[in-house]
Amino acid sequence: MTRSDIVEELAARFAQLTHRDAESAVKTILDAMSDALVRGNRIEIRGFGSFSVSRRPPRIGRNPRSGERVQVPEKRVPHFKPGKALREAVDERGADGNAASQT
Repeated sequence: MTRSDIVEELAARFAQLTHRDAESAVKTILDAMSDALVRGNRIEIRGFGSFSVSRRPPRIGRNPRSGERVQVPEKRVPHFKPGKALREAVDERGADGNAASQT
C-alpha cells in the first residue's frame, strides 16, 4: 500500500473529506511522525505498534569487491515493533490464506 492508496482509502471512508483534505491529513501525520523520530522521540500507537530510533554502533566492514577493511560509522535507524493486536490480526489472516492455498 502506498501513500496515495492511504489517501484514497481515507477519502473513500469519509465522504465529508475532499481528496485534498485527506492528502493534507496523511501528509501532516507522516510529517509529525518523521519529525518526532528525527528528534529521537518514541511513537506509540495503541493496537498498531511503536516506532523508535535504534543506534547501530560503529564497526569494521569489508568492501565486497576488493575485500579491504572499511570503517562503518555509527548510525541511528528507525525501528518498528508491531503491537499485539496487529501481530495477531496478521497471523490470523496469514493462517487463513495458507489454509486456502494448501487445499
